[in-house]
Amino acid sequence: MIDEYPVLFVAAAFADGRTVARGAEELRVKESDRIAAMAAALTANGVAVETFEDGAAITGTGGDPIPGGATIASHLDHRIAMSMVVAGLGARDAVTIDDVSPIATSYPGFFASLDQLAAQSVSPA
Repeated sequence: MIDEYPVLFVAAAFADGRTVARGAEELRVKESDRIAAMAAALTANGVAVETFEDGAAITGTGGDPIPGGATIASHLDHRIAMSMVVAGLGARDAVTIDDVSPIATSYPGFFASLDQLAAQSVSPA
């Protein structure tokens, strides 16, 4: 589950209440410190985040949009970039990511897939 923590943190930003994720100290020594990077990105976009050495606690909006409006650093980590793109979909103001090119590393069709999902979600039944 280590690689999924960034998007879990984003899901937690929209959840009800406080989500606590622990036991993920390995995130501190990956390509980037993903705990610190995601905490900084979410905090900059108006999400309440408390970090621990092995994880984070995130207070969700209960389904409301996050404020957004910040530019974040992807740290050349495709997981952080993709997660924050998803966060931006639920933000009042645009979330800007400094470099999304690393996304092609693991999911070259990511933006095409998002476009398809967006088209399906607004189509009449």
